[in-house]
Amino acid sequence: MKAAGRRKLLLALAVVILLTGVPTGIVHATSTQDKLNQAQEDKKQTESQLNETKENLENLKEEKNQLEGKLADLNEKLTVVSNNLNDLEEQISQKEIEIQQTEEELAEAKITEQNQYESMKARIRFMYERSDYALIETLLGSGSLAEALNKADYVERVAAYDRQKLDEYEATRIRIQEEEAKLKREKEELDELKEQVQEEKKKVNSYVKQTSSEITATSGEISDAEAKALAYEAQIKEQEANIEYLKKKLAEEQALSKLAAQSKWRDISEVQFEENDRYLLANLIYCEAGGEPYAGQVAVGAVVINRVLSSVYPNTVTGVIYQKSQFSPVGSGRLALALSQNKATASCYKAADEAMAGQTNVGNCVYFRTPIPGLTGIQIGGHIFY
Repeated sequence: MKAAGRRKLLLALAVVILLTGVPTGIVHATSTQDKLNQAQEDKKQTESQLNETKENLENLKEEKNQLEGKLADLNEKLTVVSNNLNDLEEQISQKEIEIQQTEEELAEAKITEQNQYESMKARIRFMYERSDYALIETLLGSGSLAEALNKADYVERVAAYDRQKLDEYEATRIRIQEEEAKLKREKEELDELKEQVQEEKKKVNSYVKQTSSEITATSGEISDAEAKALAYEAQIKEQEANIEYLKKKLAEEQALSKLAAQSKWRDISEVQFEENDRYLLANLIYCEAGGEPYAGQVAVGAVVINRVLSSVYPNTVTGVIYQKSQFSPVGSGRLALALSQNKATASCYKAADEAMAGQTNVGNCVYFRTPIPGLTGIQIGGHIFY
């Protein structure tokens, strides 16, 4: 092939690609039936993912409910602990007041005891220092012996009273000291209990914070799962719509195939091939059946030429190959790459020559694809022609 002619072909192909867009092949290994099968399989997979997501969502909601129940219990416990702590603080405060009052009473008792002790010491000292004089003065100053005896008895009773009061104040002081020690012990016990309750409150607060964080995290996971489920549901709707479209398109293709078989066909002698048709067809055969046996390569070429001969399809090789959404190598760009590098082998060119000469080993078949259950036709290599 001349270089100028090939450049013209490539330019023409580029224009055709721009005009036709990027079609998706559906008449062979990636035919409409293939796409339908794949779409149905994708839908099953999406439905499985949706079910899994919904199950995960239910588990997350159950986990959240459990966490919320746990949080409620913790908050209730925290309330109890806080109330206990408040009670302890009130008891400690009251105990501190009692201790302060006791300390004040103790101080007063000590002062009273000391004063009484000092007074008693002064009287005793006076009595001992001036015992004879005091006794004579008392007796002489008495009007009678009886009065003198009464005065002596009074002095003795005063001394006994002082001793009694001193003993009483001493007992009071000891009692207050004991009460003070008892209150201090009780306060120490309350302080210790307060520390324990504060530690418990700290732990409960930590659990509350941790549980709240877990609830927040779980809520986020639930939101993500819900969003994912909605996305899967939307995806399933799209897939269902695509499946319906592919079913409709497959039915149209099957009807078109029947129509082609029943419609008018030209004779190969009536076809005017273009200069680059051989180059184009050989490279398409390479893309579609390069790894197939030679008979399979001829069969692919025959399908293209059958379409050219049928009144149902375009009447040129270029028109047939670049008809929208027909041959996958066109849509994938593989054909353009093969054409740019002339990937077609000698057997591909030979198969193209036979097909363009009107040779066919698949009759009037205008479609081919990989075998699937229920599809009947002529099987050559890895393709069913129908």
